[in-house]
Amino acid sequence: MVPVKQVQSAARVLATFEALADHQPVGVGALARLLDDDKSAVQRALMTLAEAGWIQRTPRDPNRWEVTARVLALAHAAQRHTDLRERARPVLQALRDETDETAILNVPTGGRIVAVDVVESTQLVRAAPHIGLTVPAETSAAGQAILAHLSPDEQVPFLGEPPSPALAERLTEVRRRGWSINDQDVTPGARGVGAPVLDRGRPVGAVTISAPAERLDPAAMPALGAEVAAAVRSLWS
Repeated sequence: MVPVKQVQSAARVLATFEALADHQPVGVGALARLLDDDKSAVQRALMTLAEAGWIQRTPRDPNRWEVTARVLALAHAAQRHTDLRERARPVLQALRDETDETAILNVPTGGRIVAVDVVESTQLVRAAPHIGLTVPAETSAAGQAILAHLSPDEQVPFLGEPPSPALAERLTEVRRRGWSINDQDVTPGARGVGAPVLDRGRPVGAVTISAPAERLDPAAMPALGAEVAAAVRSLWS
């Protein structure tokens, strides 16, 4: 029974948010009538949304509610990711064709590094992460490429704590040379290189090449890293 109650609660919160967005500024009583729901239940949904930062009391009337700028920020981020995927797709395809290994576009979002586009190798044995996969920030090539261009404070949401001296030194080197390495640090038997996609110096993503370790010799990784870095420089200016 518990999962059903949780789903019903989530549905009520979402319905409340949608009704509020359509009729803002609006009070709890009006929302309850619009939703044909219990006023106390709608009030609880409003408190949940407010605590999460999605809505706020209106300045002129604290009994009415309106959505916050967080909604606009989310919409902007979603559009930005869409634009980046469109820009990056030809680069991913070109890198896959040149290397015959899997090319991946990753983005930082909500303290995570997430794969948002993948162009797979045509080889039978290949590294093939799925879209939506979250990769570890500290050890993945994508994570290191992105973290290298964030301040220590900005790195904390991705790491859960300030970077260790060893990691800070590694990220300094990644930033200096322009590309990162994952030498079986995430998945045994898989290696990869990555480079950040920068928008006026800010990391908006990372492009990585991932391959079975038996095909990607460590000695070849610096040249491949430099190739990926050169390929992504034109993605965002």
